[in-house]
Amino acid sequence: MKKFFAAFFLISLFCAALFADYNRYGIPDSSEIRRSLRETWFEAPLEAVRMNKPEVKANLIGQKFQVRLEETEDYFSILVAPFATIDVEVFSDKGRRKVRQEVYPGDAPGSWILVRDKKTGKPIKIVYYFASDSDVFVQFSPTSDVSSPSVGDFVIYNCYAAKGVLTGLPFERYYTASFAEVSKWTEKMLPWEYTRIYRDAYHASLQMINVIRERLPEISYEEDACYDEEYKPVYITTGKPRPINDSDRERITVSGAGFLKWIADGIVEPLNGAVLKRSPLVHETVNYKPTGFQGIMSENYDISFALDWIRNLATAVVSVRSRRNYRFFNSGVDVRIEPFCSEFTDEGIKNLAGFIPNSGYSCRYLKALLYVLAATESETFYFAAIREVDRTRNPEVKVFNNCAVFFPYFDSNGNFQVTIFKDGAEISFDDFYARYSRDFVYLTRCACTESFYPFSFAPEPAVTVSEDEL
Repeated sequence: MKKFFAAFFLISLFCAALFADYNRYGIPDSSEIRRSLRETWFEAPLEAVRMNKPEVKANLIGQKFQVRLEETEDYFSILVAPFATIDVEVFSDKGRRKVRQEVYPGDAPGSWILVRDKKTGKPIKIVYYFASDSDVFVQFSPTSDVSSPSVGDFVIYNCYAAKGVLTGLPFERYYTASFAEVSKWTEKMLPWEYTRIYRDAYHASLQMINVIRERLPEISYEEDACYDEEYKPVYITTGKPRPINDSDRERITVSGAGFLKWIADGIVEPLNGAVLKRSPLVHETVNYKPTGFQGIMSENYDISFALDWIRNLATAVVSVRSRRNYRFFNSGVDVRIEPFCSEFTDEGIKNLAGFIPNSGYSCRYLKALLYVLAATESETFYFAAIREVDRTRNPEVKVFNNCAVFFPYFDSNGNFQVTIFKDGAEISFDDFYARYSRDFVYLTRCACTESFYPFSFAPEPAVTVSEDEL
């Protein structure tokens, strides 16, 4: 009997370890399947690989993968792709209905791809997909042959968070390596912290998003408009009283900058019983070279208005929360991280300029930047100033006129999302990018809160009392 329990205990330990190995990262693992594919798929000539039919194999815990060939003009790829199901709409004489189909997507979490050169048959790279977003992956390439040390790349939305990092491991090790092994081997070489996601860490972010969404019908856009510390409508530029139409008495009339102040007011009012003053928010934060073109322009035009506004706004919120008076330069609100070294473009791989003082970040890699911020600074939103360029003039005129607010987060499925509000309305990231793809965006950070109560002039809804309660 003792031998039985000892054997049962050892088997239980083995199964627990096996289960943990497969589920530690929550993605399917094909490493044991790939051990039998080297000669027939990974190293065989293309003509022989073409003779292989797609085949479905299962690992020790029953997870299914499809092994198949895909070709392009210059390369061919061997995919080991995990099983998934999708609902497809089918139209027939009887109408429309949904049918669940089995698929093996090549970019789903757990997918493994070997890319080889068509002319030589030599391996080019191995790609591991591990995130819910297929634009996030790691890849490894040989420095010469398969037994030579490999180099690794860490890619987030066409941006390289690491490129050409020498791993010290022969390329052929990745033919059979599990994702758990890969992440362990490269733990100190690649920036895995950029993709460590905690799906339940965004409650305050989502609450603020929902509150703003619910209140958008109360917002009316008006140029140069905000409310002062006495909740009176004023012009941002002068601080003078601003007339309100009778039809807008119960609405919030603000400009894009005034809308951001309304959001900040919803954070600070529950803490100190008052909203922010206007005058400190328009203090200049940029010192341009007096003899430079921008400096000369700044003498007559407020070319850094939105930048000054978001810096002072975020600093004011930090000051209220900490009960200390900060200036923007020592408040820590500016986002200055540089997580990327290069980017993939239509013209090939190019170096990134990264953060540029008093300009911010190129909008080209804004999504990748927000992804990293969502992973490393959960429960944080960002005031954004947009630096637009008038390219019809020579020299070009660069002005911070517009602003927005970004809420990056990961949903319950681990998918990256970013909610954007601008000028009192919600705008999709695609629309924002289409409008400002050639411009720069400057970010200041602000911690989210569940105690978020932006003020309102709308009457409280009437409370109905039943006769039984009287």
